Amino acid sequence: MVGLQWGDEGKGKVIDLLASRFDAVVRYNGGANAGHSVVIGGRRHALHLLPSGVFHKGVLSVIGNGVVVDPEALLREIDALRDAGVDPLNLALSDRAHVVMPYHKQEDAIRESLLAGEGEDRSIGTTKRGIGPAYADKAHRSAAIRIGDLLRPDLLAERLTRACALKARMLAGLSAEPLALDPAAMLAVCLEQGRRLAPYITDTTHLLHGILTRGGSLLFEGANATLLDLDHGAFPFVTSSNCSVLGVPAGSGVPGRSITTVIGVLKAYSTRVGAGPFPTELADATGDRIRERGREYGTTTGRPRRCGWL
Repeated sequence: MVGLQWGDEGKGKVIDLLASRFDAVVRYNGGANAGHSVVIGGRRHALHLLPSGVFHKGVLSVIGNGVVVDPEALLREIDALRDAGVDPLNLALSDRAHVVMPYHKQEDAIRESLLAGEGEDRSIGTTKRGIGPAYADKAHRSAAIRIGDLLRPDLLAERLTRACALKARMLAGLSAEPLALDPAAMLAVCLEQGRRLAPYITDTTHLLHGILTRGGSLLFEGANATLLDLDHGAFPFVTSSNCSVLGVPAGSGVPGRSITTVIGVLKAYSTRVGAGPFPTELADATGDRIRERGREYGTTTGRPRRCGWL
């Protein structure tokens, strides 16, 4: 299932309606920059990393290798659901998913600030959740940390030391203020996060292939939307991952031939958060009315959404 606009089409609601028909709901891209709202028993739940099928017993919720995971945000989400009486026991987290570290968020915020200060505002309007920098490190490889590393103290210590040294030099060149990165402190936090997430961490590619081999069915939950796709959206005003159906094989390990149906979700008007082209945008009282009637404020950031005709 993919969004056909710029996000916020109501994918979470549709996923929740369909989830019980499938063996697993799978996130394959993005990170905590996504915001899917699900209403259960009159109570609204905002999900950023957990798949929207997490409320259905007997349905496996999978966070695939293509997602960049902020362990702090994920644990906060799990705790919030437990407080609401929902225990996400049936959760699987890919050991190959890459980790969003604190310095990724710092880098994200600094870059946006620098772009915004270039006379004409050239900022992209990111959520400042560190998603882009985390994907960049995944491509750079040398400073990347994966979820599976959180369970290997010696390897994690080595990679954190290297990553912090690289990031400290890089961030010093971007920011006028000195930024201290303490690998020992980060190691302690990461190991504790790994301890808490350990019951969920697994080889999700093998898991999903097993479900398909047994004749089961999978529902893939796209984050963001097609018009924000890194390769096929209006670059550079896009997100950092492939959020169309083309992202499913790479972000989950499931071959494209296994995808038999694609569901596109859109709403009766268009909205967009952040900068970028919006041909039908209504920068007037009508746009304001749509925003207020539709409660068009970002699930992740709370920012007012830009509104316009379909």
